Amino acid sequence: MSSPAAAPPAGRREHTKATNRAAILAAARQVFSELGYGAATVRDVIRRTNLASGTFYNYFPDKESVLRALMEESWREMRARVAEARANAHNLEEFVGDAYRAYFAFIVEDPPTFELTRRNAGTIRTLFDEPVLGAARDDLLADLQIAIGRGEMPPLDAEYMTAAMAGVALEVGIRMIDRDPPDVDGAAAFATAVFLGGIERLGRAAR
Repeated sequence: MSSPAAAPPAGRREHTKATNRAAILAAARQVFSELGYGAATVRDVIRRTNLASGTFYNYFPDKESVLRALMEESWREMRARVAEARANAHNLEEFVGDAYRAYFAFIVEDPPTFELTRRNAGTIRTLFDEPVLGAARDDLLADLQIAIGRGEMPPLDAEYMTAAMAGVALEVGIRMIDRDPPDVDGAAAFATAVFLGGIERLGRAAR
């Protein structure tokens, strides 16, 4: 009497799951970049893989969840770069400017993120309150509060400043990638000048 077929080892199953999920994300990144998020369908995504059509729903409930996962992947790396730039700053200009430069450079240097953002700016704006994006704002708020506490920055409203800086990062970044070629240094210099001037004025008001 033959024994029942052994189930695949757990490690192999997990590897298959990870591989399938990565294939869906890679296909979705390509499809959203080429067609735009609004025009793309789940069928378009799954056709770019070697997976069966129903496999998609084993990993994601809908295409919005795929876009969210793609943005989380990109923004984790961006968050680390920006946080490092602020941590290594020696003065206020570097604190503001190097962080913006790190953010804008990341968008341009990562082609999939560049195309994804360029073709789907409106949709990405709606995800700005997602946890991974909110975590980047929380990092900024904490760094601003530390800088204020150390006297490296005037006693301004850190929550307002966080909202303003994050908004400028998003909107200037979107405008930057619409230009040919994208001007990372110009975008960073513009944002830096805006906030250095604003911070200086707020500091005078506080005195």
